[in-house]
Formats: sequence, structure tokens, C-alpha cells
Amino acid sequence: MSKIGIYYGSTTGNTQEVAEEIAKKLNVDKSDLHDVAKANSDFSSYSTILFGSSTLGFGDLQDDWEDYIGKVKSADLSGKKVALFGCGDSSSYSDTFCDAVGKIYQTVKDKGCQLIGQVSTEGYTYDSSEALVNGQFVGLLIDNDNESDMTDERISNWVENLKKEI
Repeated sequence: MSKIGIYYGSTTGNTQEVAEEIAKKLNVDKSDLHDVAKANSDFSSYSTILFGSSTLGFGDLQDDWEDYIGKVKSADLSGKKVALFGCGDSSSYSDTFCDAVGKIYQTVKDKGCQLIGQVSTEGYTYDSSEALVNGQFVGLLIDNDNESDMTDERISNWVENLKKEI
């Protein structure tokens, strides 16, 4: 399997927990798990990069991502495989569910990378999401506030599908 780097931004800890669980299931070393609040933007040692963010308020990027997104915009992602994941609240914010993942997608989609890890919307309850493109979510979306009983299964299924694409 290729060398994987996981970059996440987390305010409440939900996205960090998801990132750590993904890392465990993909056998990613802790040194390759990066909090964007402290991470650099040298992605050269990774052939696969996972970006994760929680969505705050009405569809906003997580605070640390607000600063980090500029680093991703200027980074060379040519030839890399990129997968996205994030956390949101599909009940209280059903019309902006996991929009931060959609914002990251908009940043990386034209950077010469291969986007992997799309997810069916089946089983999700929400009204609208910027992470919805061509009838699928652009990555793994998690709602630990309202659908925590589905988190483990969603992560496991996503990781198994990712392994086939990596």
C-alpha cells in the first residue's frame, strides 16, 4: 500500500477521533497523522493524502482549516490520490451538512490529483450539502451528534473501499 498522510482539523474532537480511527484501520503511523493547526504543507512524501474537517456553524470550515486551506491551494498535488472526510450535524444544520468537505473538494479538484473515496448518499438524512457532487458525497461524512450508531460501520466500509482504490 502507498504511503498515506492524514490531515485533519477538529474543534470538538469528533473529527480527530474519526481521523485516528481511519489511521488505525489503514495502519497509518501516528507520525503521518497531522492536525492542520500544526501541520506543514509538504505532501511530497505521500502518494495518498486524506483531508478531514468538521463543519462549523452554517457550513463553515473548521477554524484551523480557515488558515490551512491556503497552504493546500498552493501545494502541488499532481499525481497524488486524495480522499476527503468530515463531521457535521445532519439535523440542526441539515441544509449545510458537512459543507466543509465540499469546500476542501473545491480546493483540490483541479490540482492534478485523483479524487478517491466517494460515498453513496444512501442511509443519510440531510437536506443539502456542498459535499454532494454528481449524486454522491465526495468523501466520508460522519454525524456523531445524531447518527453515532452508524459511525463505526461507515468508517469501516469507507476504509475497505479506499484500500481498493489506493
